[in-house]
Amino acid sequence: MLFRGIFLLAAASLPLMAGEYATFASGNRMKADRHERSGNVIRLFQGAGVIEVPAEMIIAIEEFEDAQPVSAAQPLRAVLEVPAPVETVAVRSNDPRDMIRDAALREGLPPAFVASVAKVESAFQPHAISPKGAIGVMQLMPGTAKALGADPYDVRQNIDAGTRLLRELLVKYEGDVVKALSAYNAGEGAVARYQGLPPYTETRFYVNKVIGAYQQAGGN
Repeated sequence: MLFRGIFLLAAASLPLMAGEYATFASGNRMKADRHERSGNVIRLFQGAGVIEVPAEMIIAIEEFEDAQPVSAAQPLRAVLEVPAPVETVAVRSNDPRDMIRDAALREGLPPAFVASVAKVESAFQPHAISPKGAIGVMQLMPGTAKALGADPYDVRQNIDAGTRLLRELLVKYEGDVVKALSAYNAGEGAVARYQGLPPYTETRFYVNKVIGAYQQAGGN
């Protein structure tokens, strides 16, 4: 979807005094203090945090009637500012959602973010196998699973490895969620080749869908 609107084009590089709502193509909305546009990327500022998204993923930006600045969304900053892994007590539940929460907390990631990836990847189905051969809840390719030292058919190992990979990608791209999700879906080579979100319809849809799922979950 093309980036449209005279207001957006005219005001894209100007910080606004009031807060804003950014509406995604998925229909989800995000609060922000302000936004800037640089080429085909829009930066949404929330307090000390910032998230970069492709311009085509945002269909409208509206100013708040209330001119008070919007407070930052803590879970979003947690994704952007990845803390060090922590020691946790392993959950022995066989529910993939419990395993996801356990792995996310251990890797210092918001459980809702990892769960959003798992939801889009496989709908939490342990036995899911994609046409391309991706396996399990986190849809690991056999080669990726091997590199991570995991058995992709073991649900707990699959989730642990996928979560660890998400953390590694977020660290590599300095908290850039779009680049990390793009690399998870299309590979780091594609992100390097296009210096960001690749122009693949599947990858763009994937990134948009994960961000939408995370926003719907409230980032909790």
